[in-house]
Amino acid sequence: MSKKNVIIMGAAGRDFHNFNVYFRDNEDYNVVAFTATQIPNIDDRKYPAELAGKLYPEGIKIYAEEELVELIKKFDVHEVVFSYSDVPFDYVMTKASIVNAAGVSFRLLGAEETMVKSSKPVVSVLAVRTGCGKSQTSRKIVKLLADAGKKVVAIRHPMPYGDLVKQKVQRFATLEDLKKHECTIEEIEEYEPHIALGGIIYAGVDYEAILREAEKEADVILWDGGNNDTSFYHADITFTVADPHRPGHELYYYPGNTSLRLADAVVINKIDTANGEDILEVMHNVKHVNPHAIVIEAASPLFVDNPEVIRDKKVLVVEDGPTLTHGEMQFGAGTVAAEKLGASEIVDPRPYTVKSITETYEKYPNIGILLPAMGYGEQQMKDLEETINKVECDSVVIGTPIDLGRILKINKPSTRVKYELQEIGQNTIETVLKEKGIL
Repeated sequence: MSKKNVIIMGAAGRDFHNFNVYFRDNEDYNVVAFTATQIPNIDDRKYPAELAGKLYPEGIKIYAEEELVELIKKFDVHEVVFSYSDVPFDYVMTKASIVNAAGVSFRLLGAEETMVKSSKPVVSVLAVRTGCGKSQTSRKIVKLLADAGKKVVAIRHPMPYGDLVKQKVQRFATLEDLKKHECTIEEIEEYEPHIALGGIIYAGVDYEAILREAEKEADVILWDGGNNDTSFYHADITFTVADPHRPGHELYYYPGNTSLRLADAVVINKIDTANGEDILEVMHNVKHVNPHAIVIEAASPLFVDNPEVIRDKKVLVVEDGPTLTHGEMQFGAGTVAAEKLGASEIVDPRPYTVKSITETYEKYPNIGILLPAMGYGEQQMKDLEETINKVECDSVVIGTPIDLGRILKINKPSTRVKYELQEIGQNTIETVLKEKGIL
C-alpha cells in the first residue's frame, strides 16, 4: 500500500511534537511539508534532517500557511493535520472546510496519540486560553512539592523559533542559560520565573529526548503547558486553569475545551477582579463539561514594586504579548495596577509604534491602547524597545512575568507588576495533590 502524503499545519511547537511522536518513524505516511502561522519568520525554513529521522534525509520544508491549497495540489496530499492551539472552534472548522474543499481529509490527532509516558510522576498544568494564569499555578505547585522535599523539574511547551538543531534539548537553571540559548522575550517570560525560584526548566523541540534528560534529575515532572494546549506527557494529575474575564471561552476554543475535559481539577482564577455573574457562568460550564473535576477558586493578587511610578502619572502599560494577541485579552495585570493605583492616564502607544510592532497592531487591531511585549527575535525586541522609548509618557508599567528593564534599555521610570496564585476555600492545590498521592 502506498504511503499517505501529509501536510502538518502548525506554529513551531505542537506541529513538531506531533511529527516526532506520530509520523517521524511511521512508514505509512510521508510528511511533505509543514505550514506555519502566528509566529513571524518561521516559514521558508526547514525542519532539519538531524531531527526529522531516517525517513527524511533532506529534512522537511516549512511554508507559509497561505500556500496551503496550492501545496495540497503540488504534493498530491491525502491528509492535512491541524497542529496548533488557542483558536476558536469556527476558526478550526473554517480551516477544515478549506482543506475538505481542496479534496482531502482534515485531521486532529487525539491527546493520547501524542502523549509520551514518563518513568516519574507527572503533574500537568493546562488552561482553556492563553493568559488564564498557568504560570502562577505552576509556581505554586513547584513550591508545594519542593517544600515537601521533592525535586521538581519543569518542562515547558515549545517555543523553538531559532536554530532547531541547537534547540533540540534545552536546560535552564541560571539566567546565564537564557543568554546562552539566545532566548526571545516570550521564552524568558516562561523560563525565568522557574529559575528565580531556584528551579530547573527544560524546553526545546524533541520532547521525548527532553523528558528522558529531565527524568535523570527529577522526583516529579511538571508539564508547564503553553497556549491552551494539551499535555505532551501522560499525566498522573491534570490541573486546568479557567478565566472568568473571558466567560464562555472554555466551551468554544481548541484545544482548551479538550484541556477542560481532561482536568482532574479546574482552577477558576482571577475571581478577585472578575464579575460575579461571569464567575458563576464559568463554574456552570465547568460542571456541565467535566462534572467530576474538583473546582478550586483562586485569586491572583497584584504586587507593585514602586507604586509612586504609577500614581497620578501618564503611564504606558506593557502587557504579556501572546495574552493580548491570540489570547484576545483586553487588559492584564499592568492595566489593573494602573487603574487601582490611580494613574492619571493610560497612554495610547499606537502613534509611536515602529516596524514589527506596527504590524502586530495591524494583525490584531483589538489590542487597543496597551502595548504587547512582542519579542520573537532580536529585531522585534529592538522594535519593542524603540516603541517604548518613543511613547510620550511619564512612566512605564510592566505587566509581563519578567523585568523588561533587564532586557531592554527603557528611557523612563518603570515598575513591575507581579502576581501569585492565592486559593480561596477548602479545595486547594495542596489538598488535590495529597488526594492524588503526589504530595
